[in-house]
Amino acid sequence: MKRRGRFAEHFVTGSLKFQLLSRSLLVMSVLLLLIGVFQYIFMQQFLYKNKAETIRNQLATLPPNTWQRAGEFPDRGQNPFMPRRDTNGGGGNHSDNTGGEFPRIFVPDLSIALIDSEGTYKQLSSENVTFPLQLTKEEYQELLKSKEKLDYRTMKDKDDNEQLIVFHQIRERSQGVQGLIQASTSTAPIKDLLLRQLLTFLLLSMTALIVGLLGFLPVLRRTLVPLSNMVDTVKQIDSGNLGERFPAHQGQVEIDRLSTSFNSMLERLEFSFEAEKEAKEQMRRFAADASHELRTPLTSIHGFLEVLLRGAYQQPEPLLKALKSMHGESVRINKLVEDLLLLARLDRTPSFQKSEGLLDEMLHEMEPQLRLLAGDRTVTFTLEPQIRCLYDPDKIKQVVLNLFHNAVQHTHPLTGELGLSLAKTDAGVEIAVHDNGPGIAPEHLPHLFDRFYRIDSSRARRSGGAGLGLSITRSIVELHGGTIEVHSTVGEGSTFKVLLLP
Repeated sequence: MKRRGRFAEHFVTGSLKFQLLSRSLLVMSVLLLLIGVFQYIFMQQFLYKNKAETIRNQLATLPPNTWQRAGEFPDRGQNPFMPRRDTNGGGGNHSDNTGGEFPRIFVPDLSIALIDSEGTYKQLSSENVTFPLQLTKEEYQELLKSKEKLDYRTMKDKDDNEQLIVFHQIRERSQGVQGLIQASTSTAPIKDLLLRQLLTFLLLSMTALIVGLLGFLPVLRRTLVPLSNMVDTVKQIDSGNLGERFPAHQGQVEIDRLSTSFNSMLERLEFSFEAEKEAKEQMRRFAADASHELRTPLTSIHGFLEVLLRGAYQQPEPLLKALKSMHGESVRINKLVEDLLLLARLDRTPSFQKSEGLLDEMLHEMEPQLRLLAGDRTVTFTLEPQIRCLYDPDKIKQVVLNLFHNAVQHTHPLTGELGLSLAKTDAGVEIAVHDNGPGIAPEHLPHLFDRFYRIDSSRARRSGGAGLGLSITRSIVELHGGTIEVHSTVGEGSTFKVLLLP
């Protein structure tokens, strides 16, 4: 049953195997047919020409005076150009009563006619032709005048039988062309030979097609193995296994190129699905982290309101303390909402109003604000003069404030040392913020710019922030076409470097 199924698969009209097989056989059949037709035509011309040359050569071997005597032969019922049977029992040539010897033309079924120099037709032998094949006088005169070798012709007699006609000029050295000999014979034997050859060719062609069909099936099956492998691979991919890949080297250039293209497409699809999965996971974490950040101050405000509703609002000191706490928590909520809105705007890739300006002048303008933010910490400014760059002043100020505020939070209020530097490098303009804080462990560095990521897992502390500042900073820098990186050593401090294009 399995073999029958495979065999039947080749003859399913919609299958690639059937189409390749049928079209190949069709092309081979057409080619063999054309070969047979051309062979028949060329062979017919060759045999006709060969027959005509044989007759012409025999006619040319006879001297001109022989044709003159033959034209005067009295008995038109006998053929003087064929071997005659000796009625006396003797052999050899027969001589007429005038002493002349008749020519022998050893071509069966040959009819000969003599045309004189005036174009007059005279039948010399017609025992095999019931109706003389005669041309017009004008045609005979043209043949008599021709100086080139006369070609053969084919004509139909009254019985619609084709005859091969050969012409031979009778020439004498002194007098030139004295007449024309017309010899004709039936082409039926030649056509019978051609028909037998054609039938033999058709039989051999059919045999070749059948043998080719039987031999082509296994070859075709083996040739389409790479395509079958691709179908099997597609079935595996369709089941959800995007990690499956097509064989890239199967020995067929077209299939290999198709496999390479499919593999590239699968890699992009797999990357897209992974990116979508990661985006969904980030969205889930974002929603959870945002809910957690908002729940802490809201829970605190809700607690203070319950205390006040129980009667504490009538006592000035607890009332003032509760109001101050609720005010601080509302500030945290407001800051968190503003950061979230800013991140949402940055995700939409807004068009900044960037303009060329001096970065060192802008940072010098920020020096009083930064020193006030640092408190009693030591602050060092190292700014190269005349550093020009294309940037958005408000957004770059926010980047510097975020990085400086992050450094202040992670350094000691009295012994902390902060540094802000600006320098021109081969890659662009570099802004660096350095601190001598506790440093960052290597396992935290890859996630430092993720949203809501904080090294300190405690989200209840008031000084920790929501973990959005560095994420906002990276978004602003990337929208400027720049990069941000961090270098940190545990126990020595950290350095954040922002690289902007000049």
